[in-house]
Amino acid sequence: MPRQYPQAGYQPVTPSRRSEARREPKAPAGRVVSAAFPMADKQKAPAAPAASFPLSVAPLKHGHKMSYLGLFAFTLVLYARPSDYYPSPVTASMALAVGIITLACFIPTQLSLEGTFTWRPREVNLVMILGLTGLLSIPLAIDPAQAWQEFSSTFIRCIVIFIVMVNVVRTEARLRGLLLLASLTGVWLSLGAINDYRLGLMTVEGYRVGGTGGGIFGNSNDMALFLITIVPITIALLLRSRNLALKVLGAACTFMMIIATVLTYSRGAFLGLVISLGFMFWRISPNRKFEMLLIGILLVAGVLVVAPGGYALRLASIIFPALDPVGSSDARRGELMRSLYVALRHPFLGIGMGNYQPNMSYRGLVTHNSYTQVAAEMGMTALVCYTMFIVGPLRKMGQIARETIGAKSKSSSYYLAVGLQASLLAYLIASFFASVAYLWYVYYLVGYAVCFQRIYEAQSGKAVVVEKKRKKKRTQPSTLIDPETRAATT
Repeated sequence: MPRQYPQAGYQPVTPSRRSEARREPKAPAGRVVSAAFPMADKQKAPAAPAASFPLSVAPLKHGHKMSYLGLFAFTLVLYARPSDYYPSPVTASMALAVGIITLACFIPTQLSLEGTFTWRPREVNLVMILGLTGLLSIPLAIDPAQAWQEFSSTFIRCIVIFIVMVNVVRTEARLRGLLLLASLTGVWLSLGAINDYRLGLMTVEGYRVGGTGGGIFGNSNDMALFLITIVPITIALLLRSRNLALKVLGAACTFMMIIATVLTYSRGAFLGLVISLGFMFWRISPNRKFEMLLIGILLVAGVLVVAPGGYALRLASIIFPALDPVGSSDARRGELMRSLYVALRHPFLGIGMGNYQPNMSYRGLVTHNSYTQVAAEMGMTALVCYTMFIVGPLRKMGQIARETIGAKSKSSSYYLAVGLQASLLAYLIASFFASVAYLWYVYYLVGYAVCFQRIYEAQSGKAVVVEKKRKKKRTQPSTLIDPETRAATT
């Protein structure tokens, strides 16, 4: 099939060429058509000349194979946490070593491919400003040593890996590999939680299953946060598959992750899960919204029926704090108000990263809210960047969903866009009850969305621009009267 590309040296990001070329009709000269990747928009105007082709939507160059392998290995080590099972200096430094090797492969390859250290979408600019704000807050922090430790440990690594991800993941196969790894990790965590409940190992407050290991899944609330953000992605991968066996397997994995979330007794995770699944069911079948919403309600009701004793009472404590036997609702409400007060008193650069718990909390607790965590410890500018960092990709996924809805050839793109949108929505809600702004969760989620957007733009040949809702203009009464009638009446 004849293909035209606006710049020499560029190749399309397609997993298959010959097989799809036999099925796809020839495109008129001047149009870019990609049958192997369903995101391509085949009805758009002819491609612009090379000199005016937007950089953000240019066909992507092949490359970064070793960098992607390093990124995948780093993510695997981050999720598996081998140091929790085989403590040793080697396993403890394995993630750092893999990260350094990944950067050693990434930097020269990126410079040779694109002549710059990174692609610069809005999300990269925002995360760099967020990192700069955290760095500037260190000298003015209450405890600069504590602020530097918080900045230099996980936070800066999240920023670096995010930048590597948005440059390296430039094919659908690479993105699908990371998403599958996240889904399998969710299944592994769920099996562990269910097994702990079966053995009676409720290590948190005597009735909640704990996390896994001592890393990002060591806290039951954090593990639940990860699970509810992976559930919509797993459902999207399930809907994209054409294999019935894989669909059944994906449904079983999704159900296990929901059960594991229930066993953590995390109230914030429950709210995020219900709202994100309700949103996804509402968007999956636009012509059957009522039926899908009814299915979602029945699913939640079924989970509440089979949930262990005390779960409904735990959820009711969201509205009635007196029902909480350990008083955590009152404590969190107090920390929320205290962190808001600190944020208003220090609006520019905050009190320093990691300084709220040891220096400002009355009870030695964290803010239990990622938004007030950023505002109190890094300032209002950082809060704006952090919020835009999440909301921007959320809106762009919605725009891609609107562009691909109703087209069978683009159904896989539609499902993935809706799944990523629901995943970001789940994080937006659940992170209101957890101090996780400096941890890995959101940086991977936004990274998935940005990579998906870039691949979509490269294949469709147009940038994803969020359309503003147009206000309906009211028809003036005078325009409804025939001109001759108006003249006769006057």
